[in-house]
Amino acid sequence: MTYLLIGSKLQLNEVVGINGRTKLLLAVICGVAVASVYAGQPVLGQMGLDLGVPVDTVGWFVAAGQLGYLVGLILLVPLGDLLDRRRLIVLHLVLVAAGLAIVAVAPAAWVAFVGLALAGVFAVVVQTAVAYATALSVPFERGRNLGIVTSGVVIGILGGRILAGFLADIWGWRSIYVVLAVLAAALALLVLILLPADIRSGGARYGVLLRSFAGLFTHPVFLSRGLIAFFLFASFGALWSGMALPLTDSPWHLSETQIGLFGIAGLAGALGAARAGRWADSGYANRVTGFALIVLLASWFAIGQLTWSLVLLILGVILLDFAVQAVHVSNQHILTTVYADRVSTTIGAYMVFYSLGSALGAAATTALYATAGWPGSAFLGAAFAAGGVVTWALSLRTATRATRPDYLREATLSR
Repeated sequence: MTYLLIGSKLQLNEVVGINGRTKLLLAVICGVAVASVYAGQPVLGQMGLDLGVPVDTVGWFVAAGQLGYLVGLILLVPLGDLLDRRRLIVLHLVLVAAGLAIVAVAPAAWVAFVGLALAGVFAVVVQTAVAYATALSVPFERGRNLGIVTSGVVIGILGGRILAGFLADIWGWRSIYVVLAVLAAALALLVLILLPADIRSGGARYGVLLRSFAGLFTHPVFLSRGLIAFFLFASFGALWSGMALPLTDSPWHLSETQIGLFGIAGLAGALGAARAGRWADSGYANRVTGFALIVLLASWFAIGQLTWSLVLLILGVILLDFAVQAVHVSNQHILTTVYADRVSTTIGAYMVFYSLGSALGAAATTALYATAGWPGSAFLGAAFAAGGVVTWALSLRTATRATRPDYLREATLSR
């Protein structure tokens, strides 16, 4: 039970919110969906050799999924403000499974690119799941719940690397996509059984939602959060899409399984940022963003030492993934507070920046590695991080007005 003191009236409210089982299922959905886009990262070299793709362009195996993701963000995610989100989640998971199955049996590179792009288009089920969680959350627990559900994103990216490396060493890279396809199909069935329907009011038409989507890019708060996400995930992609190349080379000569184990360090960092949602609920979202972006920049000084120290690399990976999760949760908390009337559309538009940044990071780091080695890739990642810090600093005045939730201004909460 929660007491709300609003004005001079004391009200007693029964808070239902979102239960633990639902949060767990939504987090797993996010993890499997995003893994479908990133699972190829530790085995890019193996995929390239099998499908005849040269080393300087293997980053496109990840970028293809990201570009498909971009299309889905624009055309599919706004539907969450119009239709039953549970049905959308089911449909998208089924189509993710179909795309992954195509990749698993691809006889040529272009077929794999088509399958990855298809899986990427419908991997935007992540944003529909986040919007679903937001709709079920009471205001003062929104950040905490977002932190739990979106933790599935980072766990999917990094845990998928561990699984991918293990499976690739035993059965080859195709087995990764078989396993993920089965998981996506199984989750679609669980959603039908376990989640309640989420009927939209249907007040807006699809065309209106798309215009609203485009209109967000003129809003200062939205634009600043989006640009921060662009630099954040470009930096993230520069590490995780490029790291496998120097680790398989001299002096390390690591296997896919060993490279995948670096995902454990990333998971530790991401889970270390679990309190970011609670801090955002207390009105500190923008401070968390700034601190985490500085940590992101610092992490590249350690990551840049990969060619002679794996210990420093592990430290850098932990710091980088802590920063990414903390910024991502804080950004989404700010946006779902400011644009509470169109959560799906806003999250979809925000993730356009994520998709573009990730695709740029994945493609640019492998291209630069071919000419400048790991020092060049590390400089690129640090430059992206610096771009995020500068954007945050320039947007301080605008963001400060948006970081303190209305319920903290209008209500005194006690439990």
